[in-house]
Amino acid sequence: MRIIAISSGKGGVGKTTLSCNLGIAIAEQNKRVLMIDGDMGLANVDIHFGVRPLQHLGDVLKGKSIKECITPLYKNIDLIAGGSGLVELTHLNAFQRRELINQVQDMQFSYDYAIIDTASGIYEHVLHLNAVADECIIVLTQDPSSFADAYAMIKVLHQKYKLQNFKVVCNQMKGMKGEALFIKFAEVVERFLSVRLSLLGSLPFDENLQKYQQQQRSIMRQTADSATANIFRQIAVEIIAENAMGGARDSFSEDTSQKTSGLAAIFRPATGHA
Repeated sequence: MRIIAISSGKGGVGKTTLSCNLGIAIAEQNKRVLMIDGDMGLANVDIHFGVRPLQHLGDVLKGKSIKECITPLYKNIDLIAGGSGLVELTHLNAFQRRELINQVQDMQFSYDYAIIDTASGIYEHVLHLNAVADECIIVLTQDPSSFADAYAMIKVLHQKYKLQNFKVVCNQMKGMKGEALFIKFAEVVERFLSVRLSLLGSLPFDENLQKYQQQQRSIMRQTADSATANIFRQIAVEIIAENAMGGARDSFSEDTSQKTSGLAAIFRPATGHA
């Protein structure tokens, strides 16, 4: 299973919208997708799909099986909800992490992809979710603060976790092509950091995205033949094709003996010790 973390330096850039629609686009390719709401304590992936999870990660810590806490979302897509208003989920202790690791070990072969919709910013748990992912996707908009905060996130992930490869999706583009914004961003980042950036896709500003979000719907399901929906499909196809070719994974640990693969790594401390 390939783990994809979708992040942004700031909120309001369309990160969750990208995560949900990309999940549907990958599932359309007959791949099993597990959505993980990594914005633990302020979860909202369920809102985008118009569902109300009966259980979440907080229930696992209270003794529920993690399999009982999976919410079906759509054909080939399931969700592990993070829970809303649960501050304790962002501060798991060693015992709680071990419990979650034991629970998820049996799940990692049930899915082809896990998409983590992380919280915004450079909080420790957000950085860790990116560090354990096979692929880090950064969402960028024309907003100068998005530009600056995305740079800050990449800088911290590179310096603290030694990550070198990042994918970028330019979103909400108005009057400017995503390629131009990406080139501008890449020139700044690669001038100061030894990292490799690649443009995964560019999404135009689409009022339908905002409208469907308010209606708890996805553009992939409502206007499946729209230009925006087809861009999501193109991104999904590129991700699947790269995975088939054996895309390399960055490492956040110099000691490979301390790595934990699959879903279990998500809940493992960044130091490599439970």
